[in-house]
Amino acid sequence: MLARWLISAVSIYLVALLGIGVEVRNFWAALIAALVLGLANLLVRPLLLLLTLPINLLTLGLFTLVVNGIVFLLAASFTPGFHVRGFGSAIVGALLTGIATAVISSILGTK
Repeated sequence: MLARWLISAVSIYLVALLGIGVEVRNFWAALIAALVLGLANLLVRPLLLLLTLPINLLTLGLFTLVVNGIVFLLAASFTPGFHVRGFGSAIVGALLTGIATAVISSILGTK
């Protein structure tokens, strides 16, 4: 669990370096952001997915990207030192963070 938290923090920090509208003050802020994002994914995301199930079915699952962007933006609003410029940046940031986390996890062999 600690390894996944660190991998998520590194992913957030790397995405912030891309300059897409996601800003992280330092690595400590990325660690806190990874913790808040993990909690938001655990508590808020399932409820949002349930509430948006009809839209998600109509879009064949693509609306999940919007839900992920909402959760990413929500996590940024509760984390000092972690800022997302807008909704589009939140969607792209959530997508790239998920991809980076998956790639780093597969390279390191963590599940």
